[in-house]
Amino acid sequence: MPLFTPDLLKNRITDITVKDLRALGVRGVLLDVDNTLTTHGSQELDPAVRRWLEEMAAQGIALTVVSNGLPKRVEPFAKKIGLRYIAMACKPFPLGFWRGARRLGLKRRECAAVGDQIFTDIIGSRLAGVRSILLRPIQPEHQPTLRFKRRLERGILRRYRKKHGLPPEEEA
Repeated sequence: MPLFTPDLLKNRITDITVKDLRALGVRGVLLDVDNTLTTHGSQELDPAVRRWLEEMAAQGIALTVVSNGLPKRVEPFAKKIGLRYIAMACKPFPLGFWRGARRLGLKRRECAAVGDQIFTDIIGSRLAGVRSILLRPIQPEHQPTLRFKRRLERGILRRYRKKHGLPPEEEA
């Protein structure tokens, strides 16, 4: 699988099903925080996302947070949702993903990283040997560097959608 290509593409985290994960051989999920579980910088969790987390856990899917965020950002959020976490994961380097898999007691190939950025979440998961699920960001980016990365990602996603026979993504 190419470095920039996710195993699965979904709009929101709540669109991922246990069936999707099992089809990939996944027993554990390494979750990004900002623009994946919640909006950037928020400590609030949408009730639908909370239900999704509860359903995954009830179905035997192990969960942990793997974020590039600082501990002061990630720790209160992870505690609020009842998950262990790895902050300052240094994605796209693989160490944070490896630590997440080890924390769940699973082999890397039994884990999937879920996030909203190709250049951190997808490339990092590929380098680490874990599956990858790319989501659309919850909100548009306002930081210039992230907006630039999103422009690069659009070209990659356009090719991915064409190759897999998916409809073009609507522009925001």
